[in-house]
Amino acid sequence: MTSTPAPAATATMPSGSVAQVEGRAYAPGLALLNFGSYMAILTPVMLTMALKVQALVGPDRMASAFGLITAIGAVFAIVCNPLAGRLSDRTSSRFGMRRPWILGGAIGGVLSLLLMATASSMAMLILGWCLVEIFINSAQAAANATVADQVPTERRGFVSGIVGLGLPLALLIGSIVVNTFTADIPRFVVPGLLMLVFAVFFVANLRDRRLPKAEVPPFDIREFAMSFVFNPREAPDFGWVWISRFAIMFGYSGIATYNVYLLIDRFGLDESEVTGLIVLTTLASCVMTVLSSFVFGLLSDRFRRRRVFIAIGAALIALGLVMVAFAPSTGVVIAANAILGLGGGGYFAVDLALATEVLPHKENTAKDLGVLAITNGLPQSIAPAIAPGIIAIGAAISMNGYSLLYLVGAVVALFGSFAIYRVKGVR
Repeated sequence: MTSTPAPAATATMPSGSVAQVEGRAYAPGLALLNFGSYMAILTPVMLTMALKVQALVGPDRMASAFGLITAIGAVFAIVCNPLAGRLSDRTSSRFGMRRPWILGGAIGGVLSLLLMATASSMAMLILGWCLVEIFINSAQAAANATVADQVPTERRGFVSGIVGLGLPLALLIGSIVVNTFTADIPRFVVPGLLMLVFAVFFVANLRDRRLPKAEVPPFDIREFAMSFVFNPREAPDFGWVWISRFAIMFGYSGIATYNVYLLIDRFGLDESEVTGLIVLTTLASCVMTVLSSFVFGLLSDRFRRRRVFIAIGAALIALGLVMVAFAPSTGVVIAANAILGLGGGGYFAVDLALATEVLPHKENTAKDLGVLAITNGLPQSIAPAIAPGIIAIGAAISMNGYSLLYLVGAVVALFGSFAIYRVKGVR
């Protein structure tokens, strides 16, 4: 499926062509929003929540407790992405289909991060994290649906490349925020406030689609529930994109959540040393991601090919994970993260563009993208659930448990690079 997704028959498009919408503040606005939302949700995953868990339960229980909280939160991410996307497709607000979800999610996300910052128990921390997953994933589901709403197919590689820059920049700025502040409240809340500012800017400049209330189809609970399921026989390309994306995200984000604990375990670093090293590794990753994101996105549009760039990106992610697994020094860890950034930037530059070209239902773009976005949360649920077992197996066979964990992530990510070639409708 290579044609531009059509708007829902019952929705009215904003005045002006998609090119005019994209040519204004759309692409930079979406990039800033993704940057803010990624920073708000990934800074806790990669750093602040890990340190908070360690402070609450101690070093002996930190890995298992961290796995529990990320696994529970990821379940809410899995549900809320397609749910919010589906509801967004049916929203008939006078403010548009996507705006209420984007702005509401950003506001709720900030308040939830404040709850996490002030948590004095694991129960409060888990509650706060579940709410963060609910609100921010809802905002992201609606925001990403605007790509199919606003951007023609031949321009999606470029837009996807710009949007993809948000992830590495979010990790870099988030780590700098954590290294700058010592108190929990600014460490958690400052990234959320930036997300809210960018959400306001984006919705203020978005020419949103509008669905007249009279044309909203009657609500059917069975139909609504079944809308989250797709038949891989009827939409095989979408199914293989889902599988490939899950495998790649398992290695890139699911396993990488253990960076803090790997550094503490292998090099005996304290909290200030860990946060300082995270800044350096993220900076190396960010520089390479910016480079590869622009190059891969532009080349993907130029040659009208998506799969090869996704495969190369996934292979580089696998290489970076192998390097981390056996890194003998912090210098090698920094170099490995540069490779991860090179692969991740290339992958994310093309991933969204390809995804919008294989959606099963053109009239339900947000819902389908929400189903695909399950691959963001599901790996972060499965990886922490199985990580303690993999770490224990490593110790049992006289191998560093974290090394084995990162090797498993590399193998799964490499599988994702091969699985993308099962997609036949997109080159």
